[in-house]
Amino acid sequence: MSKSLRHALTAVAALSLLATACADDDGTDTSQDTGGATTGGPATGDTEPTAISGGDTTGDTGTAPGSTTGGTGTAPGSTTGDTVDVVQGADLTFHVITHGDDGVFWAVAQKGAEQAGADLGVTVKYFGANNDAEAQSQAIEAAIAEGSDGIAISLADPEGVSAAAQAVTDAGIPLYTLNSGLNNYQELGAVTHVGQTETVAGEGAGERFNELGATSILCARQEQTNIALEERCEGLASTFEGEVKSEFVGLDADPTEQENQIAALLQANPDIDAVMGTGPNIPLRAIAAGEAAGRELIIGGFDISPDVIGAIEDGSVAFTVDQQQYLQGYLPVVLMYLQATNLNTAGGGLPILTGPGFVTNENVEAVKALVEAGTR
Repeated sequence: MSKSLRHALTAVAALSLLATACADDDGTDTSQDTGGATTGGPATGDTEPTAISGGDTTGDTGTAPGSTTGGTGTAPGSTTGDTVDVVQGADLTFHVITHGDDGVFWAVAQKGAEQAGADLGVTVKYFGANNDAEAQSQAIEAAIAEGSDGIAISLADPEGVSAAAQAVTDAGIPLYTLNSGLNNYQELGAVTHVGQTETVAGEGAGERFNELGATSILCARQEQTNIALEERCEGLASTFEGEVKSEFVGLDADPTEQENQIAALLQANPDIDAVMGTGPNIPLRAIAAGEAAGRELIIGGFDISPDVIGAIEDGSVAFTVDQQQYLQGYLPVVLMYLQATNLNTAGGGLPILTGPGFVTNENVEAVKALVEAGTR
């Protein structure tokens, strides 16, 4: 069997296994009659997406737009006794262009994309725009001009990036969205979206804060124009039985500013007894701000980092929502590969969900071991 055929069969098998997986980080069976499920939270809303679980982490970010990973597959026309002349994977180049920075979250997503390229024997070019919609749009336009075989983008700022995204489909290049873009991918003509339903994730967090006895929550955001973070806070407010105050508290690049902003909000709002950070860094800033303000807080977060895992382990953070960003990087490359080589599409017009799952004191030891092993 030729190497390229093995690549194709491996990708099909891997996607099939992922699409049928139903266990979240709590080990709970989440299969539902609607054809898809999320984990650790209430049922999804108006759509019936596919749910998947599992994933890896680790890796560096900040890769320049022209960086590549993986190699080309078996040369076109080569055979090793197969009855079909297989050309899958030959000379394919895919682009993954996000709004991401070089922090702990996007390092994992980038590693997923690059590992998929290596596994499939194709070239993957990753670019993180560091929350600069103009830079992201320029990278998308450059990928179009290069003749990309498929482009996957995050859509945190639809207003700033949609024109470039539309140009992808206008050029006849398959478009996928990842992480952010659930509300816009269909109108742009993207094949599917890979990520989590942010509102559902927020709803699940609200239920957990109810169980923990919180009465007033600061939903602290690390990006001012990211609609996905706003949706997390909106979802939180929809299920939480107390009051929710949503505030931008500064970028992750300035942790001191974040801590100071949270401390000031705690001083100005003495009723706040909980903080929900919409990323993995804000919960850590909330710990320090609470100590500085002399306040005992119930703290939750989004996403996984070694520091957040440690904080859950020592009890200073109650939980974090896990959207499995490794899959958000890995799966779009697999999907673009299968579309390019076998005319497969997945999702049926609906999103492919990678979360939400929840990491708590009940499962943190198992997750910590996987983080240390470099697989989460």
